Amino acid sequence: MTFSLIGSLIDGITLVLGTIGLPGLFALMVVESFGIPPIPSEVILPFAGFLVAEGTYPLVDATALALAGGLVGAFAAYAVGRWWRSRLIGWGLGAVRIRPEDLDRVDRWFAERGEATVAIARVVPIVRSYVSYPAGTARMSPVRFGAYTLLGSAPWTIGLLFAGVALGADWYLLEAYLAPLDYAFVALLVAGAGYVGLLAAGRITPGWPPRRRARASDPDPPAGPG
Repeated sequence: MTFSLIGSLIDGITLVLGTIGLPGLFALMVVESFGIPPIPSEVILPFAGFLVAEGTYPLVDATALALAGGLVGAFAAYAVGRWWRSRLIGWGLGAVRIRPEDLDRVDRWFAERGEATVAIARVVPIVRSYVSYPAGTARMSPVRFGAYTLLGSAPWTIGLLFAGVALGADWYLLEAYLAPLDYAFVALLVAGAGYVGLLAAGRITPGWPPRRRARASDPDPPAGPG
């Protein structure tokens, strides 16, 4: 017997949507948009669309509750980023710590590109669930944040719902298409743990691509001409 992360997620999501109904759809979208734990809307919404096709959910109600749940979860994450801003300074592992200048860079980014960042991020898998945190940290206007969250979330939400409607009885095929993501999740976890471990040990410097941290015993680079 093999364990499938995606398969387990699908089983849990279908159980919630099939037994709790539309309140379950709202709750799952709140958690998905909050981002902790990661629950993919790529599974929630197509199965909700399948239930629409079966006549279990009304289409308008499912769409409205999915969008509302996503918005509530996004504002919850935004609130965490905004209210915890002062507590973030100094957080990290080893040599990797959040500094005031890091928050200043986030502020400048969202001051110049906040609307586009939020709207575009809402149609990018994984990223869509976490963009709310830096938006809150940067104190983006709540009204603008909510408006651009809806603007970006609407095509994503409606598109995946209608994909489920179109799949109909072939809903179960989605698990076969998503199964390779098990390997991607494991690879990301291993790579992330390795990166953080090397940073904490002081072996590499923060940033991308990773660079080996210079040691006191390393020879100085040769001086340039002149």
